[in-house]
Formats: sequence, structure tokens, C-alpha cells
Amino acid sequence: MVETIINISMGLIILAGLLGSVRFFIGPSIYDRVIALDVLTIISISLIALLSHVAGRALFLDIAIVYGLLSFIAVLAISRYLERGL
Repeated sequence: MVETIINISMGLIILAGLLGSVRFFIGPSIYDRVIALDVLTIISISLIALLSHVAGRALFLDIAIVYGLLSFIAVLAISRYLERGL
């Protein structure tokens, strides 16, 4: 039962990553691309957390937390840059 839930979760994460990648590459505006980038980082954090559970390694969760913090700072920096104008 647990393996089935993990497999379904992995499939949904991969599907969300594909859809987010499409929005990132095709997005009509730069703002759509920034939001898609943020969504892709959240998806990758969830993938790291799922792999942490599967591998039984808590160290991966620390990596996911640091990655989340860096992603948040990067999106803030990009947003501030776009706010001032290209």
C-alpha cells in the first residue's frame, strides 16, 4: 500500500514538473516564467523530500530546506529586478 502511494506521488511530481517546464519555456511573459521557475523549485523540493523518504536518509531533507531558502531568495531578487524594469 505504501509503495503504491509513493509510486503515484512520484508520477504526479513528474507530471507537475513537465507541466511546469512547459510553462517555463512557452510562458508568454517574463512574469509567467518567474512563477514557473518558482513552481519548478517547489516541485523539485517535493521530489527531494520523497526521495529522502524512499532512501531513508534525513540528510536529503536538510538539502531540501536549504534549496527552498535559496529558491525563495532568488525569486525575491528576480522580482525586485523586474520591478525596477528591464
